[in-house]
Amino acid sequence: MVWVSDKEFQDVMNRGGRGKVAKRSKYGNKKIKGYDSKKEYERAQVLKFMEHEGEISDLVEQPVFELIPKQVGERSVKYIADFKYTQDGEVIVEDVKSAITKKNPDYIIKRKLMLHIHGIRVLET
Repeated sequence: MVWVSDKEFQDVMNRGGRGKVAKRSKYGNKKIKGYDSKKEYERAQVLKFMEHEGEISDLVEQPVFELIPKQVGERSVKYIADFKYTQDGEVIVEDVKSAITKKNPDYIIKRKLMLHIHGIRVLET
């Protein structure tokens, strides 16, 4: 059995001893340079390059779409995609998803509402 001091234990349990408890993300992804995952960061770099090369235009990160407007006593329902851009005259809304997050019931409903309300089929990458 290994014994550690209270301070050593707290340092292990805290991030850098600043009092913030280290938490694992819901789906195990690691944030990188302001993006929710490495996969999303890498896709952003590809899209930025494509925009620079003129293959796509009007690239927007984290675009917000209203699905259900605010009503008395209720909040509005919004969908925040990862990217929106124009390619060959068509508006593309893209979300970086893993196999697990594609099965999230909230995401599935919002994806279907995007198609029903806005006529936009979300591209999952």
